[in-house]
Amino acid sequence: MNKLLPKVSIITVVYNNVRGIEYTIRSVMKQTYAELEYIIVDGLSTDGTLDVIDRYREEISILISEKDGGIYDAMNKGLAAATGDYVLFLNSGDELYEDMTLEKVFSSAENADIYYGETKLIDEERNIIGDRRHKTPKRFDWKSFRYGMNICHQAIYVKRSIAERYDLQYQLSADIDWVIRAAKKANKIVNVNQYVAKYLVGGMTQKRHRQSLKERYAIFKKYYGTFTNMVNHGVIAARLILHRLKHGKIRE
Repeated sequence: MNKLLPKVSIITVVYNNVRGIEYTIRSVMKQTYAELEYIIVDGLSTDGTLDVIDRYREEISILISEKDGGIYDAMNKGLAAATGDYVLFLNSGDELYEDMTLEKVFSSAENADIYYGETKLIDEERNIIGDRRHKTPKRFDWKSFRYGMNICHQAIYVKRSIAERYDLQYQLSADIDWVIRAAKKANKIVNVNQYVAKYLVGGMTQKRHRQSLKERYAIFKKYYGTFTNMVNHGVIAARLILHRLKHGKIRE
């Protein structure tokens, strides 16, 4: 391993996503960054996803294909298998923003506990449709999510030594809890001030939106307190109404 470059473990979890998995794999393969480990955790797909993965098997460091207890159980499997200094979870269908993304992230500053950047939204035809409604903060700490998850999970690189397992009591929003816990441990958090990911709109969180909102509320209440959380959600609701009046219905 090149001592000047930290090793990065990119983890993709997938189940029956033959349409999107190849875009994700190819975006990882094209990275110019040398110290890269790619882990795919598949839930025993039956739609041809495994055939696509097999075509790129030589480019994949670790492949786990077995039944799991849901997306966050699969992520925990990937985390347990990772050997990198940093971990990034890049879901099937999502992409790294450009070929030099990792190179730019890790040349932005040395030895941060967390690196984060901006995200573009894309549709299933891979067209860029805009930015996320929640703006990425100039500075980030564990309190920064109080008005919503303003950093996309695919755009945050966490030092593996502070990355705990996902809490499986949350089926749709464990990533929020996971990032907050990591941020509470972090001493140095770096905004790379550039786009680092393309996020495919839709997914399970949108399909089960009500449950997702309940989980998010419970997580924010746990970290920020009952009264503060109620006030913060008033701000979130007001911002959402203003955004819809200005831009119409959102897609993220």
